[in-house]
Amino acid sequence: MEEEEVKEMSELLSIPMPTRPPVSGPPSQLHSPSLARSPLLHSPTPQTPRAPVSGPPSQLHSPSLTRSPLLHSPTSQTPRTSELHSIPATPRPPVSAPPSQLHSPSLTRSPLLHSAMPRTPRFARTPLASPMRRAIVNMRAYLEDIGHLTKLDPHDAWLPITESRNGNAYYSAFHTLSSGIGFQALVLPLAFTFLGWTWGILCLSVAFAWQLYTLWLLVQLHESVPGTRYSRYMHLAEAAFGELGLPNSRFRPISSTAASPCCLLCIFSGAKLGKWLALFPILYLSAGICTAIIIVGGGAMKLFFQIVCGATCDSKPLTAAEWYLVFTCLAVVLSQLPNLNSIAGISLIGSVTAVTYCTLIWVISVSKGRLPGVSYHPVEAKSDVDRVLGILNALGIISFAFRGHNLVLEIQATMPSSLKHPSRVPMWRGVKAAYLLIAFCLYPIAICGFWAYGNMIPPNGMLAALYAFHGQDTSRVLLGLTALLVVFNCLSCFQIYAMPIFDTMEAGYTKNKNRPCPRWLRSAFRAFFAAVSYFMAVAFPFLSDLAGLIGGMALPVTFAFPCFMWILVKKPERYSAMWYSNWVLGSAGMVLSLILTIAGVWNLVKTGIDIRFFKPE
Repeated sequence: MEEEEVKEMSELLSIPMPTRPPVSGPPSQLHSPSLARSPLLHSPTPQTPRAPVSGPPSQLHSPSLTRSPLLHSPTSQTPRTSELHSIPATPRPPVSAPPSQLHSPSLTRSPLLHSAMPRTPRFARTPLASPMRRAIVNMRAYLEDIGHLTKLDPHDAWLPITESRNGNAYYSAFHTLSSGIGFQALVLPLAFTFLGWTWGILCLSVAFAWQLYTLWLLVQLHESVPGTRYSRYMHLAEAAFGELGLPNSRFRPISSTAASPCCLLCIFSGAKLGKWLALFPILYLSAGICTAIIIVGGGAMKLFFQIVCGATCDSKPLTAAEWYLVFTCLAVVLSQLPNLNSIAGISLIGSVTAVTYCTLIWVISVSKGRLPGVSYHPVEAKSDVDRVLGILNALGIISFAFRGHNLVLEIQATMPSSLKHPSRVPMWRGVKAAYLLIAFCLYPIAICGFWAYGNMIPPNGMLAALYAFHGQDTSRVLLGLTALLVVFNCLSCFQIYAMPIFDTMEAGYTKNKNRPCPRWLRSAFRAFFAAVSYFMAVAFPFLSDLAGLIGGMALPVTFAFPCFMWILVKKPERYSAMWYSNWVLGSAGMVLSLILTIAGVWNLVKTGIDIRFFKPE
């Protein structure tokens, strides 16, 4: 009798008769784990279908319904899992509820609500057919691409360093080469006069390897914290060393990963430790090098004019201060390019000219042979103190030859970055190519220059030696070309070293006004900085003679600070190889900087210097 009723019901509903009776229960329990343990699924005898459970909407998902006797009948039979999913769905009555509960979260997840709706076709359930699914897929792809949500300062889009982020490995090579080699390389033979052949080459090699290692540290620290890009050297220093001592830093106190001397430094340093540690050396490097560039570039323009005009020229030459002004005006014109990426072409020109004039100078010097009576013995000092001061001054000259670390993070900030394609990969590729060329320029200049001139090299370096000893027996074309290449290189170096100053000036305006800097104000800022640099060049024309002192004061930015920042940010395991190496190198850099600065000042007091305030030559 029961089988006939089931057949009649199946024919009326047009449902094929299943081999086993369907399992009935509250819709909320159809996919519940507790259903697998229900007696309904383990009944040894078939059970006649029962009417669906009905109740108020608020009780459909009630826990008490799970314990209902309807679901635990001892006379139910359990189909297998594959058979359970293959049973056709039976029609259920539509769910009715008060309007206030129609959008209830619990009701939204109820199978009763979806059972009354028509089944969605498979093609309509694809991500492209659903805006929500399309958004989820797009968001998932985006997160997989970037790896994390990078928190960028909205003002960065208005500042010259981070305004454009479409850089690549070629741009990094151009900027690194342009900022890493220049007029400071021409005074390297002067350091060999105090150190000699063996110690000169050894110190130059150690300094080259040391600064290349710290440069690698800075490249890795650019995105050391997930979701943050340290686009400026100052920002990384503030984050690593803290703004109110290390306890208020975003990183944990150094006492757990470092030694007590740094802790004492942090306690007694006062407010904004990181800012004060890095501010003076960075500003000194940027503004001081721009001033020295005006002196060297203006002097090279004067020399070029004298070579082209010749000894029989009747025109009245410009004074040194006027040549400084001409060079500054050209630099201001080039500085109107908006951002760091826009001067990539200028950096390329500066790189090519630097490599070319360095090669020309040492090739001409070697081709002319050694000077008569040249000596390679270290300069004899009157006392042991003078000898020590000379050696320390030579070390300062070598350290000053390796500059540009204060621009590494700024250059890397111009590149796009993601988890799959981090910016450190193209940045380091460009750095390796640039420093390979830098090595090919520095070593020949130092070794060949010392071989050709020995202890007779003038204090201003190779360029002055070339014109002093070979000005008469060398083609005027080569001499004029060398001077012109120096001018081009100085113009390009001025742009990249002045960019952090431009960025700082515009950042103050954008943060106060919350809008981008107008074009006319940007031009005014850059012209103002160039005017200040010109004034410093005229007031202190002897600034280029202080290479040893400048190298000692700026040494921590290149050799010490990156090691300490790696310890604070990366937190290497205590007493590991990286922990020991960075502590030793950082501490040695700070001690060496202190010694070189004191020695430079003492050397100036003892030997004196031709101080010519407002008397450029």
